[in-house]
Amino acid sequence: MPAVMDKYEEQRARARARNRKLAEAGKEIGAIPPIANAKRFREGFQSFRRFCEIYFPETFYLEWSKDHLKAIRKIERAVTVGALFALAMPRGSGKSAMVRIAALWAVLTGRRRYVAIIGATSAKAQDELATIKTICESNQALADDYPAALHPIQKLERITQRQKGQTHNGQHTRIQWLSDKLVFPTIAGSKASGAVITAAGLQSEDIRGQNHQTVDGANIRPDLVLIDDPQTTESAWSQAQTVRRVSLLSGDVLGLAGPGRKIAGLMACTVIRPGDMADQILDRKKYPVWQGERTKLLYAFPSDTKRWEEYATILSDELQADGDGSIATEFYRQNQKAMDKGARPAWSERFNPDELSATQHAMNLKFRDEDAFQAEYQNDPQIDTGEAAHVLRPDDLATRNNGYKETEIPPDTTKLTAFVDVQKHCLYYLVAAWSQNFTGYVVDYGTFPEQTARYFTYRKIQRTLGRTFPGHGLEARIFQGLNQLAGFLFGDTWGAYKLDLCLVDANWGESRNTVYSACRQMPYRIFPSHGKWVGATARPLDQYTGPATTGPGWRIPPPPNPRETRHVVYDVNLWKSFTAQRLLTPIGDPGSLTFHKGRSHKMLIDHLTSETATRVEARGNVVTEWKLRPEKPDNHWFDCLVGSAVAASICGISTEDKKPPKRQVKKRKGPRRATYL
Repeated sequence: MPAVMDKYEEQRARARARNRKLAEAGKEIGAIPPIANAKRFREGFQSFRRFCEIYFPETFYLEWSKDHLKAIRKIERAVTVGALFALAMPRGSGKSAMVRIAALWAVLTGRRRYVAIIGATSAKAQDELATIKTICESNQALADDYPAALHPIQKLERITQRQKGQTHNGQHTRIQWLSDKLVFPTIAGSKASGAVITAAGLQSEDIRGQNHQTVDGANIRPDLVLIDDPQTTESAWSQAQTVRRVSLLSGDVLGLAGPGRKIAGLMACTVIRPGDMADQILDRKKYPVWQGERTKLLYAFPSDTKRWEEYATILSDELQADGDGSIATEFYRQNQKAMDKGARPAWSERFNPDELSATQHAMNLKFRDEDAFQAEYQNDPQIDTGEAAHVLRPDDLATRNNGYKETEIPPDTTKLTAFVDVQKHCLYYLVAAWSQNFTGYVVDYGTFPEQTARYFTYRKIQRTLGRTFPGHGLEARIFQGLNQLAGFLFGDTWGAYKLDLCLVDANWGESRNTVYSACRQMPYRIFPSHGKWVGATARPLDQYTGPATTGPGWRIPPPPNPRETRHVVYDVNLWKSFTAQRLLTPIGDPGSLTFHKGRSHKMLIDHLTSETATRVEARGNVVTEWKLRPEKPDNHWFDCLVGSAVAASICGISTEDKKPPKRQVKKRKGPRRATYL
C-alpha cells in the first residue's frame, strides 16, 4: 500500500509541474517583433506632425491649417524642451486629440517618462486615459513600429488579470493597466520601458504626491502634465472656484515634478465666459509662462453684410418650413465671390458636405447661435458685455421641451428638489428633477392657491390666500398655505420618486418668522432660505468663516439651538448665472435644463427672461450682476428654478468631481451659536 501511495503522489507532482509549465508558457509573451517599417518609424520619431499623419490618418484627414502647424510646433517644443503651452482652438479643431496623441509621442519616443493627465474632473481625465489605452490596443500601425512598448499590451488581449503574471524572457513586464494609471511594460531596450501615464481631476486629492518606483529602484515623478479642459461650466461662472483652480494649476500641478525640477505642460482649453480660468491663463500679460495661443474659426468677417443678412433670412425661413438649407446654399453659390470678400477663415478645409466653403460653415454657426459661436469657435465670449444684456431670450427657451409629461420623472433622475417663493397673496412653487451631472428637468410648477386663468400676473391673480383662508391673518394664511403645499410636494405626486429637499424663501420680512415656524413643525426635509445679492464689491460667501456646511455659493449655518431649524444662505448672482448657463446649454448635452411637454410655458419663460445680466468689475473682481428689468415683470418662477438648483447642489448634485460637502465646525469654548450673514 505505501508503494501505491508513493506512485500516486509522484503522478500528482508531475501533473502539478506540467500545469505550472503550461501556465508559465501562457504568461510568457515570447520574442519582441522587430520594427515593421524603419523609414516610417524614423519620420514619426523625429516629427510630431508626421507622427500624427502616419499613425492617425483617420483623425487628421484634412489638410492642416496655419493654426494647427503653429500648435504642432509649440507642442514639440513643450515636450522636447520643457516649456508650457496653453491652447484654445475652435470646437472640433482636434486640440484635445493633439494633446492626447502628444502624450503617446512623448512616452513612446522616450522624451518623457511620466505623463500626468489632468481633467476638470477625475472621470473626464480617466476618459482621456481610456482613449489612450484603446489606441495602444487597437492601432496596429503604431504597434508594428513600437513593438517593445505595445506588443506586450496587445498580448494581454483585454484580459487585465494577465498583467500581474506577464513575463518576457522569464522577467515580469510589470505592466499596470488601471482606470487611472497606465505603466508601460519593462522591456530592455524599449524607450518607453516603465513609462507612466496617470489620470486625475484638477480638484481631486490624487494630484499631489504623484510618483512611481521603477524596477531599478528609481522614484520618478511627472515630467509632463497634459491638462484638458480644466474647468466646468459651474466653475467658470464662480469667481471663487476660478481663483481656486488657477491657484491649483500654478501650485499643485506645476509642482508635480518636485523641488528644483522643471515640468513640461500642455493645456487644451475653452473659454466659457470672460474672466474664467481659461481666459486668464491665455492672457500673456497675466501668465506669460503659459505662452497662451487663442485661435479663431474666422479671423475676419465678410464685408458684404447685406447679402449675408439676406442669406440668413432665407436660411431661417427655409428651416422653419422643414427645409434642409439647400435654397440658402444655392443663393450663396450664385453670390459666393461677393459674399466671400473680406472673409478670412482660419481653416479653409473645414466645412460640411452640404456646404460650399469654410466661410459659409462659419457664418452658419454664427447664425445658429451667436453667443455660442463667439465662445466656442472664436474664443471670445460675449455673454457679458458690461452693459445690461438679456442673457436668456424667449425665442431660445420656447423650444426647450424634453418630451416628458407633466409630473413625469425622467429615468436618469437622482434627486428631486423644489423651491417655494412666498408672496403676500399666493405661493409660487417649482419642482425640478436632476441627474448626477446637473442635467435638469422642470417637471411641475404653479401657485398655491391654483389659478384658473391660463396666463396671469401676480398683480391680477383671482384666487388668493385671503380668499382660500377667510378669517385668518396674514401669518396664519401663509402658515396654512405652506402646510398644504408641502403636503402636495412631499406626497405621492411623483410616482416612485420622493422629493429630496425643498427650500422656502424667507427673505420677505413679514413672513420670515412664519416660514421658520412652518419649516420647523413640518415632518419633511424643508429649509428656510435666504438669497443674498453678492455684487462685485461684496465679500463672496466662500470667504465667510464660522461653523457651517458649505458648498459652491451657499452656506448652512448651525441653528442657535437644537429646537430651531437650519436655514440656507446662497449667492443669488452666482446661482442665477449658473442656472442661466444650464438654459443656454444645447438640449441633449450634459448639464442642459429643459421643460416638460404639454404646456406652452409662456408664463414660465416670461419669468425666466424678466432680469438682465451685467458684467461688473470692481476691486479686481468680475461678477455678473442680475437685476429686474425696468418694467418690473414677475420673476417668481425664475427665483424658484434657481432655488431648486441650489437645493440640488445641497443634495450632492454637481458638475464637479468631488464628494458631498462636509460640515466644518470650529472648536470653541462655551455654548455654540449660529453664524448668521
